[in-house]
Amino acid sequence: MPTIQEMSQTVGKGDPASRGFCKCLYCITRNISRYAADLKPLPPNIKDKLIKSLSVRGLLTDSNISMVLHPAVETLDLRDCDISDNALLQLCNCKQLKKINLNVWKDNRLTVTSEGVAALALSCPYLYEASFKRCSNLTDSGVLALALHCPLLRIVNIGACSSITDASLQALGQTCTHLHSVDFSSTQVTDDGVIALVSGKCSNNLKEIHMEHCVNLTDVAVEAVLTCCPRIYILLFHGCPLITDRSRIALEQLVGPKKFKQVSWTVY
Repeated sequence: MPTIQEMSQTVGKGDPASRGFCKCLYCITRNISRYAADLKPLPPNIKDKLIKSLSVRGLLTDSNISMVLHPAVETLDLRDCDISDNALLQLCNCKQLKKINLNVWKDNRLTVTSEGVAALALSCPYLYEASFKRCSNLTDSGVLALALHCPLLRIVNIGACSSITDASLQALGQTCTHLHSVDFSSTQVTDDGVIALVSGKCSNNLKEIHMEHCVNLTDVAVEAVLTCCPRIYILLFHGCPLITDRSRIALEQLVGPKKFKQVSWTVY
């Protein structure tokens, strides 16, 4: 019987060994700890298949992620995985990583903190998409590290990271020229933070802003976005109790009805 390494050389060639190896992926993902010694030497394209298979099943963990990581990995979708700072610390050799998704949509993820995110930022300078929705222990220091060490950032999601303040938006505005989508919904940011973001280096590139359920924002924040961001076409600010009908009027006067792909607000 061929080894995992021998079968991996035939993947993509359409022969029985290739098909057999693809069928084996499921078995490997279910019993990954048994194959640790065989997995580390595998080529990057096979490891990428394993990463995807493990990710979609929520089976990547702190203890096994090192078995499938490789220096050329570009994408990690860890939304359904039980991952902590320990896993992020293991990305030190993944210099080519461009996208990482640690969003969760129900309960908060408590195991990812600014320490892990800062280590990620130091290790992965080409990161352009970083998503941490509901990573509730992420604070401004982690976002500052991302802004400082990952100048290519285009998409940042720090929504429902309840400790985030204006300092994060100020840092992103000062350094992230390419930023075009940012979610800071359900955070502690104020008008000052939004003004710093939209008047910063990314002002001409910002296309999508999620700032819903931010209890400290007023109409001033909405007007700043509309004034400073000529390319904005998604703007969500519903659930902000201090925002009034003045923002709706500003939308009509400053932008017009045809520019936006999506816009939402709540008038109290």
